[in-house]
Amino acid sequence: MGQRLLRWFLVAFGAVCAAIALVHIAFGPASIPGSVPVNAIMDSEDRFYATLFLGFGLAHIWAAQDLSQRSGLVLAMQAVFFAGGLARLISVVAVGWPSGLFIFLGGLELVIPVGVWWGLKGKPFVSDP
Repeated sequence: MGQRLLRWFLVAFGAVCAAIALVHIAFGPASIPGSVPVNAIMDSEDRFYATLFLGFGLAHIWAAQDLSQRSGLVLAMQAVFFAGGLARLISVVAVGWPSGLFIFLGGLELVIPVGVWWGLKGKPFVSDP
């Protein structure tokens, strides 16, 4: 994967994460397809975790600006994203399969980090002039 393509992918990835987070902050669990009304505790937790996802997305955008210095951070964040996909598998074992959308999202969470790792491995990144 070319350096520019990877940078643009990481910016787009971060922007999508940030947008999803902002929707959750604004609308809470009602933004989840197929959700049901929740109590105040669950609403609070959803909006709190959404702020962390916002930071995760913005950190990807920031890191993409200088992959020569920040590729380690990108790999660490992608490892966390991959762990999220594994957590979805734990959910499958615990309570069963979710809807098709969430199966698809879990697949992305397991595939994207591998692609980013492949795009970063062994590539000398230099800052664009």
